[in-house]
Amino acid sequence: MKRHFDADLDDLRGRLLRMGSLCEEMVHYAVKVVVEREESYLGDVQEWERQVNALHIEIDEVCLRLIALHQPAADDLRLIAAAIKINSDLERVGDQAVNIAETGVYLCKEPTIKLGDIPRMVEVAAGMLKDALDAFARGDVELAREVIQRDDEEDRLKSQTFNELVHLMQRDASAIQRGMDIILIARNLERIADHATNVAEDVIFMVLGKDIRHSVEKI
Repeated sequence: MKRHFDADLDDLRGRLLRMGSLCEEMVHYAVKVVVEREESYLGDVQEWERQVNALHIEIDEVCLRLIALHQPAADDLRLIAAAIKINSDLERVGDQAVNIAETGVYLCKEPTIKLGDIPRMVEVAAGMLKDALDAFARGDVELAREVIQRDDEEDRLKSQTFNELVHLMQRDASAIQRGMDIILIARNLERIADHATNVAEDVIFMVLGKDIRHSVEKI
């Protein structure tokens, strides 16, 4: 029974990492719609979303089955609890990637507009997501802490992009709708970084048994 349980835990990790890999691809290709003004990438993002949604259901079912059949304790229970939360965050990352791609398709039909710090926001958010998933795969607390620290930079970039676009829209009324769409994209990228932060916090809980979600000092 112990061997079967360990194999099931390995399967759970594998499914989560597969889901995470799909989410990473979704983020990159969603932003390609915006930056490269290429509508065709939306189809890729939507196909990956279907796979992410299927994994979202599968992973929850696996977690519940492991709890019901094996009544895990200590480290194993923390892994399963963290997996349930990470599963939810990754599904939301997929949703935000779809939002970005769909907004990008609209922007492809309009005159170009200044993107502000969007390229840097993508770099930060995607890097945070990748490293948070790597931290989960390796049980790396230090890497998880580094991810959490980077969230402040993403917040700063979002605020900077917002301010730049507000000034642009004040000067040029024809840019208001496009400016609002870029602000929406920035907000989605910020939320992706927030979800990566959540994953990193769950890694720390999984490894150390320490819940830092509402701590003043997280590191």
